[in-house]
Amino acid sequence: MISEQNIQNLIGATVVGADGDKIGTLGQIYVDPETGRPNWATVKTGFFGMSESFVPLEQADQNDGEVRVPYTKDVVKDAPNIDPDREISDDEEDRLYDYYRGPGSVNFHSEGGVYDDDRAGGYDDDRAGGYDDVRATGGTYDTDRGTRGTSGDDAMTRSEERLNVGTERVQTGRARLRKYVVTEQQNVTVPVSREEVRLEREPITDANKGDALDGPDITEAEHEVTLTEERPVIQKETVPVERVRLEKDTVTGTENVTGDVRKEEIELEGDTSRDR
Repeated sequence: MISEQNIQNLIGATVVGADGDKIGTLGQIYVDPETGRPNWATVKTGFFGMSESFVPLEQADQNDGEVRVPYTKDVVKDAPNIDPDREISDDEEDRLYDYYRGPGSVNFHSEGGVYDDDRAGGYDDDRAGGYDDVRATGGTYDTDRGTRGTSGDDAMTRSEERLNVGTERVQTGRARLRKYVVTEQQNVTVPVSREEVRLEREPITDANKGDALDGPDITEAEHEVTLTEERPVIQKETVPVERVRLEKDTVTGTENVTGDVRKEEIELEGDTSRDR
């Protein structure tokens, strides 16, 4: 039995008949809006899979990615032609019930249209709370395309997905200013001066004769001269040299974004006239 928890995984599954032959692929699922239980499904048949036939899911089973229904492929293909792109009306649902209660189904009795009571959850027109009591009256449900509309025509809507790409700002890193002290040597050339002794001799002249004869004739004497020189003196002072701050610049570039999108294609199926 197909439960509401399995609906999402059934779209596109292979549908197999009572004789084990493939009927087609499952297209849409219709559920009871009150109970959420799946009631009906469409099966895509035909050469290009463009034909869709309704089949009840009450006695369907799911196994290894396949959905098995208690009907043959011919029975499903010959089901009443109902537009799958809108809600099923009460009259159309009654036509489907009447058809699958008929002798064409392998699990219906030929007389009285009563479903096989030996299987749990079977159809029984005379039993209270039978299948008619869980008929979906609030519309159709399609887990792949959403709720269908109520109006239909002879046209088919083709849809496709498109990429809507935006941007978001995320944090990629942090930057900070940090001061630290390094020591280096500097060489500075400083001019310095010093005094040196030079011996000068001058002859006795009338100008210096008085100084030369001043004092005793013969004696011992000393004369001392102090010498000086300049030496470099190092003094350090701290002075500001520059200011540093952090600024942010916005750089604009482009990136390629790749994504998978789906789109619907429409093909013509069936015999067409050669003379137009």
